[in-house]
Amino acid sequence: MPRIHVCALNAIDATARSTGARSMVTLINPDFAVERPAVIPAHRHHRVDISDITEPTEGHVAPGAHHVETFLQFVRDWDRAEPLLIHCYAGVSRSTAAAYIAVCALAPHRDEAETARLLRRLSPTATPNLLLVKHADRLLGRNQRMINAIEAIGRGEECAEGVPFAFELG
Repeated sequence: MPRIHVCALNAIDATARSTGARSMVTLINPDFAVERPAVIPAHRHHRVDISDITEPTEGHVAPGAHHVETFLQFVRDWDRAEPLLIHCYAGVSRSTAAAYIAVCALAPHRDEAETARLLRRLSPTATPNLLLVKHADRLLGRNQRMINAIEAIGRGEECAEGVPFAFELG
């Protein structure tokens, strides 16, 4: 069964090795250097250069619809033969939003609210970036169901870094 693993930057090597992930999405500030794990081929790594903000802020790159469009294309092109790894700096906001978006896109039969509640159970610290979710909701034609579902689970527990977790796509 295909899986999407989520973790913080400092756990990408260990997570890729332990899970067998061979595709990866990085959501991180534009000027932040990230070393891709050796087990992830360059052509199977997608980088989304965005700041972790939910409204335009001077000196930062707000998530835009084009960021979500390219992410969705990468996720749809993922062959699902091995797990997909999604990470951001702390594994709390951008990566949890991206994982939620990916599950909604790849398993459209799943209820958005149920998927958000599952996200909360899997990651008590998850605080998905709402701006990413808003763009995805519009692009996927979800009529605010994704937004409402993420707002319903609220902020996650305070932490410096999220604990790695995995979504199954079944």
